[in-house]
Amino acid sequence: MPSDAYDDGMTTRRAVLGDAHVDRSEAAKTDFTADFQRFITETAWGRVWSRPGLDRKTRSMLTIAVLAALGRYDELKLHVRATENTGVSQAEVAEILMHTAVYAGIPAANSAFHHASEAYAELARTKEPS
Repeated sequence: MPSDAYDDGMTTRRAVLGDAHVDRSEAAKTDFTADFQRFITETAWGRVWSRPGLDRKTRSMLTIAVLAALGRYDELKLHVRATENTGVSQAEVAEILMHTAVYAGIPAANSAFHHASEAYAELARTKEPS
């Protein structure tokens, strides 16, 4: 049964990650992953990303820095692609990763630059005319 946090979370999740990504995630959901997907939607998207204390652009920038620092590159690429929806520019992502290098280490930022570059290349390919 949907809750307010779930509904708010799904709205925010779709706004940040895009309908196509969320639709793929929902279609891939199994009995094994359903509770976890609900948890993510309610907790991360409905209770944290939906809070009024920071705007989505700021949350996006923080998320990119944390994911880079932790070496969570699959999620980093997802959130770099999401910058198209959050208003974070490519130049701002570069600054975030430079800042991350100082506080989380050059190897973490070096890998993050590599994965962010791949995400931007994927975005560019999806925009190329067929």
